[in-house]
Amino acid sequence: MIGFPSPNFGERRRWATPRLIVLHYTAMPTCAEARARLCALQHEVSAHWLIAENGQTEQLVDETMRAWHAGAGSWAGMDDINSHSLGIELANTGFHPFPEPQMVALESLLRAMMQRWSIAPRGVIAHSDMAPDRKGDPGARFDWRRLARAGLSVWPQSDGDENRPLASSLAQIGYPAVDANSLLAAFRLRFRPYATGPETASDRAMADAVASLFAR
Repeated sequence: MIGFPSPNFGERRRWATPRLIVLHYTAMPTCAEARARLCALQHEVSAHWLIAENGQTEQLVDETMRAWHAGAGSWAGMDDINSHSLGIELANTGFHPFPEPQMVALESLLRAMMQRWSIAPRGVIAHSDMAPDRKGDPGARFDWRRLARAGLSVWPQSDGDENRPLASSLAQIGYPAVDANSLLAAFRLRFRPYATGPETASDRAMADAVASLFAR
């Protein structure tokens, strides 16, 4: 692991400690360009960790500090996600698969972070989860089911009740109160990435099954 400190951080507000880990993609052509932006004072963005395509892992901000990665949004009733979370940036344009060395490095890092901060698998979320009306990362190419198999995220084992209203399930999971189309798109990005069109019974059944994992 290579240290490459970013100046873009501050104290966590109101004595908050990390309860979430937010996954991002960099949406930039190269990891070097992403690193430069995350460490440039004028851009006022950062993350705690950056993982290159080859698995090289760099800590940009100390985990005890508030990195500027999440922006506006909320999750499970929490605002100021930056104060309540840790951020991991994955070098990826958003249009390519995440390479095996990068995923292996992510799994190793997540396991250590979750242990350090006592974060449960349901606390590992997408940027698009907490900001569904403005963000789409880590996107449809990211393998959430793989993380769940490793105990590093959540994925239901079977479908739930297709008659339960989607909004009810999404609220229980933790999604913020934004417009219905944005919520459906964000939910699908993570759990049904290639679904299209209006809401379906499959969306409702999957959402109810996921919500049951967040009720535990």
